[in-house]
Amino acid sequence: MGRSTLLWRSSLLVLLQVVAEQWAALAAEVDTGGLSRKSFPKGFVFGTATSAYQVEGMAHGDGRGPSIWDEFVKRPGIVANNGTGDVAVDQYHRYKEDVDIMANINMDAYRFSISWSRIFPKGAGEVNWKGVAYYNRLIDYLLERGVAPYANLYHYDLPLALEQKYKEFCFKTFGDRVKNWMTFNEPRVVAALGYDTGFFAPGRCSKEYGNCTEGNSGTEPYIAAHHLILSHAAAVQRYREKYQEKQKGRIGILLDFVWFLHPIVYGEYPRTMQVVVGERLPKFTEEEVKMVKGSMDFVGINQYTAYYMYNPPLQSTAKPPSYQLDWKAGFACMDDPGNVTLLQGLHDLKRINYYESYLLSLKKAIDDGANVMGYFAWSLLDNFEWRLGYTSRFGIVYVDYKDLKRYPKMSAYWFKQVLQRD
Repeated sequence: MGRSTLLWRSSLLVLLQVVAEQWAALAAEVDTGGLSRKSFPKGFVFGTATSAYQVEGMAHGDGRGPSIWDEFVKRPGIVANNGTGDVAVDQYHRYKEDVDIMANINMDAYRFSISWSRIFPKGAGEVNWKGVAYYNRLIDYLLERGVAPYANLYHYDLPLALEQKYKEFCFKTFGDRVKNWMTFNEPRVVAALGYDTGFFAPGRCSKEYGNCTEGNSGTEPYIAAHHLILSHAAAVQRYREKYQEKQKGRIGILLDFVWFLHPIVYGEYPRTMQVVVGERLPKFTEEEVKMVKGSMDFVGINQYTAYYMYNPPLQSTAKPPSYQLDWKAGFACMDDPGNVTLLQGLHDLKRINYYESYLLSLKKAIDDGANVMGYFAWSLLDNFEWRLGYTSRFGIVYVDYKDLKRYPKMSAYWFKQVLQRD
């Protein structure tokens, strides 16, 4: 490498640093809409969130076993530009830098997911202690920097080989420091995209609904959803019986569409759902109803954008039954493309406007009596966005995918201003 090349790269890095500092100064002047910590109840938690496969990297090192996503992304053309989570944004090695960013922008908490196959490479059985050590380091450093850990046990990345010891091990190993647990992130997505359209791992569907080699879109989504609910309830029951009193923690679930909430609250599926799906919908036994009903201390609602719902006209179809035909509604959404430049990416006023309007509306709901405990921004970092690969950016921190350097966007500094402490 020549001297001129080195000088050019050095000059570019200095320029980028100056630009980032200028954005930080500019962001400090952005209108917060009157929002501050004092706008929300005492103890209200502000945080940011990620998931293991999307940010950690180190997918094939330190003893981690493969997940269904490691296998799924191998299919040609399944992910934009054939992206994978093998490296992602390398939080496995850069977690201190990421936690420092959270602390510096005044975040109270970090919701992360634990990679099941990093703890149990074969789903159960032998423990991978290198993986355990990583999460201990992450949790301890979060606490050292004053950021509360919120741990999600499952975010789409099921181990390829599976049994069932994982959740209890996590409660036992990390529960002395983690006081807020979530069993699943968006289980509806797992059931619908994994078993109806085949769009997500494990990629199962009827041939009429996607490019799948096997599956049944009319039955498998409901079977998967049913057992996800039972698994959630069993984990909550175990935590409450064995760990909650001693550890003084809470456990809940993260949902995007709310029909999943109905059985967790009432112990049965919505009546309209029972009518529409009929015999394809599994039933809870009396004992299962007791276990499922009330199986949460809190519920998280995931909303990444406004959902503009519409009611398409009914049309006759020769296709076999499927989850998507049962739910005759649609929605549209938008995000930032992944090919934006650093300068474009840092200047994310649309994201700021979204957060401001959302938090103002959330404040109104709280003022009207809604019991809301916190708000977590998705996502801390630009990352591997599942089937979209690296072509979509949701982070409040821009990641240069070439060198993985982090650059807080204006939205990050906006949060810093809103979340100033007395």
